Amino acid sequence: MPLSTIFLVFSKLALMGFGGVMPFAYRALVEQHKWLTAEEFAKYLATSQILPGPTICNVALMVGNRYAGTGGALAALAGMVAGPFLVVIALGVVYQRFGEVEMFRHAIRGMAAVAAGLILATAVKMAKAMFGKADWRAHRTQLQAVLLVLAFIGLGLLQWQLALVFCVLAPLGTGATYLVGEKK
Repeated sequence: MPLSTIFLVFSKLALMGFGGVMPFAYRALVEQHKWLTAEEFAKYLATSQILPGPTICNVALMVGNRYAGTGGALAALAGMVAGPFLVVIALGVVYQRFGEVEMFRHAIRGMAAVAAGLILATAVKMAKAMFGKADWRAHRTQLQAVLLVLAFIGLGLLQWQLALVFCVLAPLGTGATYLVGEKK
C-alpha cells in the first residue's frame, strides 16, 4: 500500500475526530476501507491501551506497519500528529483571545458531549461485533459484558487509572475464562 494513502487516511481521521478519533477510526478502518475486521480492531485497541502513548497513535502504528512496514507505521503516525498539532496551536491562540466568552464555553461543553456520545456508540458497535459470535457460550458472553461494564465504571465513572483497572480486571477475566472454558 502506498505510504501516501496511509498518511492521508490517518490525517483525515485525525482531523475528523479531533479530541475523539476512535469512533472515526473504527468506521474508517473497519467499515469503509476494510483494512481490519471488527475483531482485529478490538485486538489492536486492547494492545494499544496497554502500551505507553496515545491509544490511537499506537493503533495507527500497528496498522501502518501491517500494510507497509516501518515506513507505513511512520506515515500513519505522521498523519495522526501533523494536522492536530497545527489545530492545537491555532486553538490555543483562539482560546487566549475568547476563552472568557460564555458562548465559547458552551460550545466547548457541547463538543465534549458529542465526543462522549461517539465513544459510547463505538463501544456498542465493538461489543455487538464481539458478543455476536455464534460460537461463544451465552454465559461467557455475559461474563464479558460484566467485565466491560466494570471497566467502564472503573475508568469512566470512578476515574481510576487504567493500570489499576487492568490489574484488577485482567486476573478476574483470565480466571473466569479459564473456569468457563472454550467451546470445542
